[in-house]
Amino acid sequence: MKSVNLLENVPFSDKDPHAEPLHVDGKGRAILFTLKPGQAIREHNAPSSPFFAVILRGRGVFSGGDGVEQTFGANTLLIFDEGENHAIRAEDEEVVFVGFLHGVPSPE
Repeated sequence: MKSVNLLENVPFSDKDPHAEPLHVDGKGRAILFTLKPGQAIREHNAPSSPFFAVILRGRGVFSGGDGVEQTFGANTLLIFDEGENHAIRAEDEEVVFVGFLHGVPSPE
């Protein structure tokens, strides 16, 4: 068994959102995302996997495939379908969330 403390020494980047792979193998990925106020992850999708986001800290503005923006905070699970466009923006506070993908090939 492995364990990761998700809120200990959380890394942020001054320029852009930070993405920290926590676990990557042939069956899936777990990635820690951190955004400072004003940072955003532009619209994109995971073409071969659903994307599950668990918000750990802060509140962020998320949009899904319909383009409607909604604010969500800690202790929320967001579920995006395979290939569904999604984006996030941190407004006036830091946002920390973990994203999960499955069946995504590992980078070479």
